[in-house]
Amino acid sequence: MLRSSWRPPRTFSRHGLPRIQRNHFAVAAPTIVDLKSSLSTSHRHDDHVLREIFDSQETWYHFSQGSTLPSPLTKKGLFQNNHLTQPQGFLRYAQVTRARAQFIVEEVLSASSTEDYIALPRRLDLLSDTLCRILDTADFVRATHPDVQFQRAATQAYAYLFEYMNVLNTTPGLKTQLQKAVLDPEISRAWTEEEKTVAQILLKDFGQSAIDFPKEKRQRFVDLSNEMKMIGHDFVENMAPRTTHLEFNVDQLKGMDPLILAKYSTSRKKVLLPTAGDVPYVALDSVEDESVRREIYIHGRQSSKAQIEKLEKLMRIRAEIASLSDYESYAHMSLVDKMAKSPEAVNSFLMALSTDNAPHVMQEIEQMRALKAKGEGPSDVRPWDVPYYRKRLNLSLQSKSRKPDFMTAYFSLGTVMQGLSRLFSRLYGIRFVPCEATPGETWNHDVRRLDVIHETEGHVAVLYADLFARAGKIPNPTHFTLRCSRLISPVDEAEDDNDGMATSIIPGSNQRYQLPIISLVCDFPHPRNDVTPTLLAFQDVRTLFHEMGHAIHSILGRTSMQIVSGTRCPTDFAELPSVLMESFASDFSVLELFARHWETNAPLPYEMIENFLQIQRHGQGFQTEAQILFSLLDQAYHSSLPLAMEGGFDSSEVFFEVYDKYSSVREPRNTSAQGFFGHLVEYGGTYYSYLFDRAIAGKIWRNVFRGGMAGGGVDREAGERYKEEVLKWGGSRSGWACVSGVLGDERLKHGGKEAMKEVGRWGVHD
Repeated sequence: MLRSSWRPPRTFSRHGLPRIQRNHFAVAAPTIVDLKSSLSTSHRHDDHVLREIFDSQETWYHFSQGSTLPSPLTKKGLFQNNHLTQPQGFLRYAQVTRARAQFIVEEVLSASSTEDYIALPRRLDLLSDTLCRILDTADFVRATHPDVQFQRAATQAYAYLFEYMNVLNTTPGLKTQLQKAVLDPEISRAWTEEEKTVAQILLKDFGQSAIDFPKEKRQRFVDLSNEMKMIGHDFVENMAPRTTHLEFNVDQLKGMDPLILAKYSTSRKKVLLPTAGDVPYVALDSVEDESVRREIYIHGRQSSKAQIEKLEKLMRIRAEIASLSDYESYAHMSLVDKMAKSPEAVNSFLMALSTDNAPHVMQEIEQMRALKAKGEGPSDVRPWDVPYYRKRLNLSLQSKSRKPDFMTAYFSLGTVMQGLSRLFSRLYGIRFVPCEATPGETWNHDVRRLDVIHETEGHVAVLYADLFARAGKIPNPTHFTLRCSRLISPVDEAEDDNDGMATSIIPGSNQRYQLPIISLVCDFPHPRNDVTPTLLAFQDVRTLFHEMGHAIHSILGRTSMQIVSGTRCPTDFAELPSVLMESFASDFSVLELFARHWETNAPLPYEMIENFLQIQRHGQGFQTEAQILFSLLDQAYHSSLPLAMEGGFDSSEVFFEVYDKYSSVREPRNTSAQGFFGHLVEYGGTYYSYLFDRAIAGKIWRNVFRGGMAGGGVDREAGERYKEEVLKWGGSRSGWACVSGVLGDERLKHGGKEAMKEVGRWGVHD
């Protein structure tokens, strides 16, 4: 019920425009007469500083040195939370939070008047927000903070409140009260559409938490849920091939990088290659001997018996949980609140997508077969041939390029952040303004605080950019929503403990919002010196655009209730904004905004991007087919099979049934690749979501932003249309209504199996 907004697969009101305190960056205060021109000057200044604080260590030092000088008068806690100035503050904050939450719970349980019941969705939303703001913060800190004491304190606070959350999720009175309100027409008529949506979400979540079960059945549900969590964690942590290393003669590995061979050589003639990590992928790309590639491929996809047993037990547990909850399967249970709604609809999407993708796969197979036929032996393409011949084809395309790939010189980290701010300013009227953090506000000196400013609404979000590598830091690029947007009612404000985190009042109104607090975490290298900035490969640029797509959803999805704000939407809708942002990253009109050589300021020659995209598109058919196969396998594993299969559930039998039917290249029988499918744990019946959102994002890019033609990628009218129909709703509006609205296609408005099939027909053609 009480959802955490953390996402695997989310300038305080006393300020006007954020100030920059160092004299090195000072801008004279405008007079009233010069206000318009001085605002323009201020924007240009902020734009310049934004680039410099990421590209110049000296600039960042001068800009941020105030936040490194602790003072009893100025020191704040993490994210300016008054409770979090020291590690021990986490537990005290959790205790204060639990006491406040219990007060709201008792208020809900004692509701009796019509007014009390009308207020229930917002009171329950406040309860969720009260708990999630510390749970999400603690989850982030324990995974990201470099101080072990903070990590431990956050873990302790998380466990303390998570236990309380489990108590609430099995407190029957909360559901009874909400259900009573929902069933009373006089009460439900008084709710806004957003309040109705939140009420239905909460009822559904209560229904999936065994809250109505008899005592013994409820205990069984809880036990199974706990066991599912433990096995899932164990499964992900132990993904490793059955055989850890393979020994080869050096001459068997012809084509492979000699430096890698030297690293793993055991003698002048022998090499011991690991079967896990990046090395086997490099070998499959480069080793000329097909028999060696075959051996590496097969051993790299052989899971241990124990790993397969864990997977099969996990699937049986999930099937039993679904059965206890009166669902036909775990997939049915997972999909009931998603856009797809049912496994049948998911499969209709996947089959339509497979039909669209088949000609591309066949073309790629024919190209590989022609290359292979030039050598000795049969020309049939096998799984271990695919990466090798795809690499050969890509190299042939690269050799035809008249320009070498020096794109990194045009993508300093500062220019990319500057470009994102300029793009969002043109599309949505918001921009990033560097803001000096107060002492204690950030968890590392490298973290930049950016205030997100809207041209008419003022301060709308706080973004912490933690983009540089450091020891012990999570390596994967990730977006975190540490606190969601929410309208603060006068009642809420009176009860609030004033933790000090950012809020703002919308100009021209008396509506106060708690601002979304967002962190983007990446692992880019530090500048080598103060002369050369951090330079990004184009794929890193796309990654940053992708994560910023999640951030813009959190920023603009400013609903009045946090349960449905920003990225808190169905799984099969959540990736749409981030996937769409990748198209902007390669658009000519967008790149014109910022892509300049870090030394000469010369604009990026766009043919470099075109060449990159041409190479990347090569082999996309196979890549899409692989995702389709994983999605079909996910549906099969989360069907009724784990409990209904004769002779017991056999994950390998199901695996080969799917692959034999739908794969263009036959998988060898002596593999057990399902033991490496870690996404089964997190996605459980919804792995199709990324393909689904790619298809929708492609359609929106082509139809709304004109595929970037004639400046479509920076067109304000297109941006406003997308914001009004998709982004601003967060999860408070049906995903189908959003897609139908932005595309102007009424056929899609109510979703269903045919709508899913239609999306599949659009294909995924990046």
